[in-house]
Amino acid sequence: MRAVVQRVNSALVEIDGKKESEIKKGLLVLLGISEEDDEKDIKYLVEKLLNLRIFEDDDEKMNLSLLDIKGELLIVSQFTLYGDCRKGRRPNFMKAAKPSIAEDLYEKFIDICLEYNIKVGSGKFGEDMQVQLTNDGPVTILLDSKKNF
Repeated sequence: MRAVVQRVNSALVEIDGKKESEIKKGLLVLLGISEEDDEKDIKYLVEKLLNLRIFEDDDEKMNLSLLDIKGELLIVSQFTLYGDCRKGRRPNFMKAAKPSIAEDLYEKFIDICLEYNIKVGSGKFGEDMQVQLTNDGPVTILLDSKKNF
């Protein structure tokens, strides 16, 4: 499981020109799910994500987590995070989980985040979405449940 995590002042997802979900200060998470992922990957990534100390404290040091600041979370499925571009010019998505498996894991990921009593918004799996954000910093972090980076 891979995530591109962006610290934001605000973010929203639109589908067919209609607002699907919106957050204020918090994290926008673009979430990719591979064919090898399972619930252990979800638990690892959720724990890492919610406790990642990338928000500034009173001394302007990145020392606070999303939970510390009571921030909001917007989760958007992004199978293209498993695009392999090492050969040729067209990405190969063979490592991405099949939609039926990925959707189930995506929904479980959201459900586990909701257990932390924070606002959690999301896109809709498999839909064509437009994502808008105001990146704060900018701060962008890459996470991988297999610890490849």
